Amino acid sequence: MNGIANGFYYLTISLIWGSTWLAIRISLKSFPPFFSAGLRFLVAAAVIYLLMKIKKIPFQLDRKSMNSYFVLAFFSFIIPFGLVYWGGQYITSGLSAILFAVFPFFVAVFSHFMLPKEKIGFGKFAALILGFTGICLMFYQDLMGGLNTYLLGMLAVVLSSAMQAWIAVYVKKYGEALHPLGMNLVPMGISAAVYMAVSPFVEDMSILRFDAAGIGSAVYLGVFGSVVTFTLYYYLLKRINLILLSLTAFITPVIALILGRVIEAETLTTGQQIGSVLILAGIIAANIHGATAKQE
Repeated sequence: MNGIANGFYYLTISLIWGSTWLAIRISLKSFPPFFSAGLRFLVAAAVIYLLMKIKKIPFQLDRKSMNSYFVLAFFSFIIPFGLVYWGGQYITSGLSAILFAVFPFFVAVFSHFMLPKEKIGFGKFAALILGFTGICLMFYQDLMGGLNTYLLGMLAVVLSSAMQAWIAVYVKKYGEALHPLGMNLVPMGISAAVYMAVSPFVEDMSILRFDAAGIGSAVYLGVFGSVVTFTLYYYLLKRINLILLSLTAFITPVIALILGRVIEAETLTTGQQIGSVLILAGIIAANIHGATAKQE
């Protein structure tokens, strides 16, 4: 039963995070980047606070927990999301997704040094290579054609991916005692405050527009893209192999392509179709390998 539930949570994270790249692009048409990220985390923190109050979940405010909260605030939210939102001004949502897909590789490297029990193994390594090959096939035109134009935006997203990978390993190693909701509340609250405070001084607030698309995207990103996904992510982080969990980064570009087709009538190239198949094959291979490893 736990395996079915974990699989459902895994799929939920992948589907929602696959849609957030498009939602971020939409939000940037109404709000400047840091303000948009701050609004997202303000919504998320408010929802988490209400959930913890309703469910009577105690707030962990001891010194060790607070130290972890501040690490999470800066290295999981403030800096990496600032980089993603800033980079999102200059590169497409699809290209953002492919660049962030280097996440599992960073996770594998950091896990090797920080988590001796997290073995990569041939099966997971092959899945990583298969999945990333699929990613490259899907978006090779963006990579070949936009390298010079999008260089800074691309580097920002890659750096964000590396930081998120490190924080995932950090939580796996040190965050066992933290509740999945509580470990998001304080960091997201801090992030919202920092973004909102900084935005008026570094961004052009004249472009600010509280329209339906901007507000809707902020609410969606706050509730689903932050509360639901990060809570499930940190829940799974304590229960399944970290490298296997990181492979969700290979599914999100596929979701982005499907949404582009449905919402904006984009067509799939042959390379994108082949790439999608390779990505799904990588995920299946990783899951089969993980299940086989547990039985041994």
